Amino acid sequence: MTFELTKEFLEKIETAITGRDDTLLRAEMDELYPADITMLLYELETEPAHYLFSLLNTEIGAEILAEIEPEDRKRFLENFSSAEIARYIEVFDSDDAVDLLQEQPIQVREEVIGLLEDREQARFIIDLLPYDEDVAGGLMQKELVKANVNWTVNECIEEIRKQAEDVEKVYAVYVVDDNQTLLGLISLKNLVLARKNTKIGNIYDEDIHYVETYRPVEEVSEIMQRYDLEAIPVVNVQKRLLGRITIDDVLDVIIEKAEEDIQAISGITGEVEEDDNLWQQVKGRLPWLIVGVIGSLMAATVIRVFEGELSKIAALAMFIPIMGSTGGNVGIQTASLIVQALADKSGLEISWKERLLKIIVIASLNGLIIGLLAGLYVLVFSETQLVWVVSLSLMAVVLLASFMGTITPLILDRFGINPAVASGPFITTANDLVGIGTYFLIAHFLLKM
Repeated sequence: MTFELTKEFLEKIETAITGRDDTLLRAEMDELYPADITMLLYELETEPAHYLFSLLNTEIGAEILAEIEPEDRKRFLENFSSAEIARYIEVFDSDDAVDLLQEQPIQVREEVIGLLEDREQARFIIDLLPYDEDVAGGLMQKELVKANVNWTVNECIEEIRKQAEDVEKVYAVYVVDDNQTLLGLISLKNLVLARKNTKIGNIYDEDIHYVETYRPVEEVSEIMQRYDLEAIPVVNVQKRLLGRITIDDVLDVIIEKAEEDIQAISGITGEVEEDDNLWQQVKGRLPWLIVGVIGSLMAATVIRVFEGELSKIAALAMFIPIMGSTGGNVGIQTASLIVQALADKSGLEISWKERLLKIIVIASLNGLIIGLLAGLYVLVFSETQLVWVVSLSLMAVVLLASFMGTITPLILDRFGINPAVASGPFITTANDLVGIGTYFLIAHFLLKM
């Protein structure tokens, strides 16, 4: 049953916290999932939230801390002692532990590591701390199951039982040699089906995907998506096995990148959240709004150049909006497909000539249909002398907008600029200008003004 946080339930919990009714609080929390408790903690003041959190089972508390947004977690843990933080770090995966500790002051970080009873966990954390968060080394966890290539299946299974106590999810067993060099992997299914005296060296799969510690997280995400991997091993430059990256960690990267792309497409620079202060929100939105205003002013200048034509045939003004909006829509559609293809590297295997030819054919068909529909409207409801002007203008606008929507992201990508920014206000504004200019030029020549 889905939990719903009501005002009555919140008041009940607040009253129990004030009265230090630990029995009631523990009973209520036992009925909730960690995600539901997280929702409740967000609604409480800092001190009551800290008190309620201290009553939770250590594993539940660690799961909640691992899922809270970094900024919220940092503020929440300001009221925790180093000993309290160490209590939860003990049951964290090493990668999550490092993420949490990197948010803390250096003194707290060192105190927590020193307080850890599990010295292997402490060693894992120390090994991971030097890596930047935007590379594979900063994303990996040290917990994994590995087997020596010289072992038998029976020895391997016994070792799995020992190692798996510290590993939350076992997807496969990584095979290494005496120098810890990664050789391949063996699936749990093949391990179970093999005879117990069979050598691991005779049944492991050498065809394995792996990443080095210095690989960007975006590249790791792309590899795991392309090959549908649940986990991928991480090695150093000598190909020695250091850790693994699981799909749940990559999912966070995918979501974060998608949010950045959506903001870029919307014309928002940087990372802007709904609860950011006024200046941060203004600074994130203003740059592309200024670009849009400049583009609109330039479009107005184009209209002013042709105001003589407008004074002779006022009906020309009726179709100015459709030229700009059609060009903008077509440009965004095309640019979105190109950005998607750039994100999926396999989508750009065809040559520029083939891609441009395909765009021209599609744009021509779309332009022809749109032009005919608009021309029919003009024929029935407006001045017939504008039929060819409107029809040909729309066809030209669709062709030009498709070309710009294709070429702009490719050029930005070539210069190392995020091509997603080309899909928002930049494309729309540019096509407003091109669409209106094309419309009046065609009107000027066809109507001999």
